[in-house]
Amino acid sequence: MTLSRPALDAELARLLAELPAAPALDAGTLPLLRQYRMPAEAFLEGRSIERRELTIAAADGAELPLSMFRPAGLDAAAPCIYWLHGGGMVMGDRFANLDIPLDWLERFEAVVMTLDYRLAPEASGTTLVEDCYAGLVWVAAHAAELGIDPGRIIVAGASAGGGLTAGMTLLARDRGGPAIAAQVLICPMLDHRNDTVSSAQYVAGPATWTRDANAFGWRSVLADDPAVPAYVSPALASDLANLPPTFIDTGSAEVFRDEDTAYASRIWAAGGEAELHVWPGGFHGFDALFPQARLSAVARRTRSDWLGRLLSKTN
Repeated sequence: MTLSRPALDAELARLLAELPAAPALDAGTLPLLRQYRMPAEAFLEGRSIERRELTIAAADGAELPLSMFRPAGLDAAAPCIYWLHGGGMVMGDRFANLDIPLDWLERFEAVVMTLDYRLAPEASGTTLVEDCYAGLVWVAAHAAELGIDPGRIIVAGASAGGGLTAGMTLLARDRGGPAIAAQVLICPMLDHRNDTVSSAQYVAGPATWTRDANAFGWRSVLADDPAVPAYVSPALASDLANLPPTFIDTGSAEVFRDEDTAYASRIWAAGGEAELHVWPGGFHGFDALFPQARLSAVARRTRSDWLGRLLSKTN
């Protein structure tokens, strides 16, 4: 039986209907879907930004590309946005949705660091989150030469990147660092169990990310391993105390709605600070796909305003 679904925002529904249908995500279509990438130059046009390409070592010695973007001419120690991209943990690269952190670069004169973590199914288990953590450790250790204020490192990510951000933040807490000033989780992919009401509402399309696609992503990462660490699937974490201030947003009309709201509720239950927004009629990734839509503009502004308030406290 198909469950009823919350109505889409009317403007977003119209824009979504105009998109060509994408193939369902599976092992056969993954190579094709991986080809859809935006180069960094598409986001840099018209912005006064210095760019630097770096390579860092993962915990197992693998080389990981890391990009730095910095306001041109900035000579003061700046806040840092450490950005993790989306793509269901099976696709995407460090430039995906780069306009989101670049907007923060311009508004807050921040340095953006963005990492290519390894993707499933070629990499699995804790490899992805450990790659992200290795990048964070490297950025914190090289803060002085990067012109970054180590007391103002913000970790942020969308979708799979949001889930990896949450897992990495748990790792940083449990390993005693690096210090994280805040985490921004944008429609994060947090729970491999894929069994919430909102997951059941979006088993299949039309949607930008479905329960079936989500199941493929998680199978690719977990490789049938019954022992799932909370750093990989953060919803499993038994303790959400002592986390940095957290911003979570999601849409009412998307598969991750319930696991995201539950994560915020558990942070509050542990005495932590979290701000949660469930955007009415928003589907998965709506503000990334259609940033010009009215609801998208409100969501982006609300997220940025929260970050601005936090950074004003850490100056």
